[in-house]
Amino acid sequence: HHPEPIAPSAVSLCPLCPTAAATGSDEEDDSDSSTKPIRSEKKKNPVSLFQTGGDPPKEKKTKKKALAKAADSEEETLETPQKNSNRKGKVKKSKKAKEERPPSPVIEVDNLEEFVLQPAPQGATIKCRVTRDKRGMDRGLYPTYYLHLDNDKKVFLLAGRKRKKSKTSNYLISIDPTDLSRGGDNFIGKLRSNLMGTKFTVFDNGANPDRANANWSNVRQELSAVVYETNVLGFKGPRKMTVIIPGMNSDNERVPIRPRNDNDGLLMRWQNRNMDNIIELHNKAPVWNDETQSYVLNFHGRVTHASVKNFQIVHDSDPDYIVMQFGRVADDAFTMDYNYPLCAVQAFAIALSSFDGKLACE
Repeated sequence: HHPEPIAPSAVSLCPLCPTAAATGSDEEDDSDSSTKPIRSEKKKNPVSLFQTGGDPPKEKKTKKKALAKAADSEEETLETPQKNSNRKGKVKKSKKAKEERPPSPVIEVDNLEEFVLQPAPQGATIKCRVTRDKRGMDRGLYPTYYLHLDNDKKVFLLAGRKRKKSKTSNYLISIDPTDLSRGGDNFIGKLRSNLMGTKFTVFDNGANPDRANANWSNVRQELSAVVYETNVLGFKGPRKMTVIIPGMNSDNERVPIRPRNDNDGLLMRWQNRNMDNIIELHNKAPVWNDETQSYVLNFHGRVTHASVKNFQIVHDSDPDYIVMQFGRVADDAFTMDYNYPLCAVQAFAIALSSFDGKLACE
C-alpha cells in the first residue's frame, strides 16, 4: 500500500519518518562475509579520484558510460523500505562472478589499531553495524556508540562517546569498548565540533600542536572534516553534507595533514579553496519520487528504516561509487558501509557527527 501523499513542500526535514510500515520482506542479503562491493564495478577502479600526491595513474578513464548500467531503476527510499532488495543482491553477485578480481577477502582484524586507520582495500566494501547504547545513568544524553563488522563474527572495531565537560561536542573514539578515556592507550581518535554544531573535525590520536616534537612527526593528523548546511526549518528534504578528507599518494596511502594551528586545518583549507592534497565529497542528493511522494536513495537492501540520518557519500565526479553509506535498520542500530579511501575511524566519526545534538532530529 502506498504511503499517504505528502505535498513536496510538506516534507520538512525533521518528520522524515516512514509513512508506510516496514514489511517483513526486506531482510538484508547477508549471505557472505563483511565485504562485497556495493555495486558491480564495470569500469577501472575509481582510485584516481582520490589521488593528490605523487604521479596520477597514466590512463584517463571514461566514466559514466559503464556506470549508467549499474544504476538500478528501482530505488530504496528514505521513507519506505524497498521490497525486492534481495533479488537485487543476487543480480549483483552474478555480475561479480565475471570479474577477474578474486572474491572479496574475509576481513581479518589482527591488529585493531592498524586496521581501523587503514583505508579499506580497493574493490571491497567493509560492511559494519553501529549500535547506540542509551541505557544507564546519563546514557540518554551521552550514549555510547559501538562499531562492529557486520559479519558472522561481529568483530568489535570502535567505540565512541561524547565527552561531558566540553564546550563543543567532542567525541572520543576508542579501540576498547570499556575504556573511553582521553588518557588511555586505547584512545584512537576524536571528533570535535564548532560552537554552532555544524562543522566537525576528525583527529587521530597524535599530540596537540602545542606539544609538538622538533620535526612535528608526533602531531595529530586531521583525518576528515564534515560540514552540514545549516538546517533552516522548512528546508525541503534531507540535509546536505560536505565531507573533506586528505588525498591519497601514489602508494595509495593517506597524505598526512598535520595542521600547526586551527587556521591550517582541513576546514580552513577547504573554506579558502586551498585544495592541495584534499578531496571534497558530498552526500548523494536523493531524488523526489512522485509515486511515494518522498525523497529516495538506493541503499541496495542495507537500510530498512526511514531517517534523516540515512546518507550516502560520493565524489562529484563519480556519483555511483559509494565512498560510504549509513542508514537506520532499527531504533538504535544502523548499517555503515565504507569503501576505499576511507578507514574505519573516518567513517565512524562521520557517522557520529550525524548523531550530534544540534543537528539531530530523529
